[in-house]
Amino acid sequence: MANYQIIATAAMGLEALVAKEVRALGYDCEVENGKITYTGDENAIARSNLWLRTADRIKIKVGEFRALTFDELFEKTKALPWEEFLPEDAEFPVIGKSVKSTLFSVSDCQAIVKKAVVERMKKQYKQTTWFEENGAFFRIEVALLKDIATITIDTSGQGLHKRGYRIDQGEAPLKETLAAALILLTNWKADQPFIDPFCGSGTIPIEAAMIGQNIAPGFNREFASEGWNWISSKVWDDARNEAEDLANYDQPLDITGSDIDHRMVKIAQDNAFEAGFADVIGFKQMQVSDISTFKEYGVIVGNPPYGERLGDKETIEYMYSEMGQALSKLDTWSIYILTSNEAFEQFYGKPATKKRKLFNGFIRTDLYQYWGKRPPRQNGLNQNI
Repeated sequence: MANYQIIATAAMGLEALVAKEVRALGYDCEVENGKITYTGDENAIARSNLWLRTADRIKIKVGEFRALTFDELFEKTKALPWEEFLPEDAEFPVIGKSVKSTLFSVSDCQAIVKKAVVERMKKQYKQTTWFEENGAFFRIEVALLKDIATITIDTSGQGLHKRGYRIDQGEAPLKETLAAALILLTNWKADQPFIDPFCGSGTIPIEAAMIGQNIAPGFNREFASEGWNWISSKVWDDARNEAEDLANYDQPLDITGSDIDHRMVKIAQDNAFEAGFADVIGFKQMQVSDISTFKEYGVIVGNPPYGERLGDKETIEYMYSEMGQALSKLDTWSIYILTSNEAFEQFYGKPATKKRKLFNGFIRTDLYQYWGKRPPRQNGLNQNI
């Protein structure tokens, strides 16, 4: 098998998490802003798409070079070995972006890259006319940053957050990749109780169930590169068989999602059913101030309303205060709340143990972390917390 330069793209603030996941798959990697780069074969492409919970996309780097003129962009793109990736009938749209670069017209850069690829393929396939483009899908991207052009092909198709279980959602759904990241940033283990008091369409509880039972997030969806002639179906079959073997469907879980809106609770239940967790996750209509439990050493992860809209702020801040009072009784629980409200700690009534800056879409947020008491030592060892 050939080796490829692979890029796993990541939302700002999640690069270290994605890198940890890549290393867990067995690949050495380098971390940069918004991307993790590593080398791997066709198996790596399939396994990365199936397993990376917090990455946005998996791309293959075809080439990288400095380009200050359109001629330079054209010639250097044309010099790349496109015939190694694209069959004669490939459908290959070109997208682009440009940041702090001399070549700032994205549409012109896209057109030039497209033309350069066509010219290379005409020569390689001894074709004189335009290509039909009625075959497999290869989306090419030209990304210019400080005059360095990086040319990639997207292997994922739809973004990796599209797990395939979300059949409905609310107004501001949390991306599945960010939901998984919030859980991976906690100290939660599958044998501990888990609560999301603002479950909305159920994304956080469903992602927790997938993590708890070690289910590959991409197991029930398809990827663009499954249609490529140079990645055999056996590669995908082997990767899915590995995922099936590693899943622990018998792992008992204690996961609860609640929401004040009964319509969202119904949507969450439907999504959990679609994901195969109808009997695993409990959902209930409840406001956060009513949370109480006799269970200990659990984890709460919540993405409450932020109060971004005028008129909502006072209501939301009062709710933060009620939440602080209700959750203060759970002194053995670790609590993680994501919000853009910079005065959250003031209304919650307690400074966070730790804060972490994250982006929910384009909204800058903080993950406020309140660490609970450690479980008592057993046989001289700490329990998993």
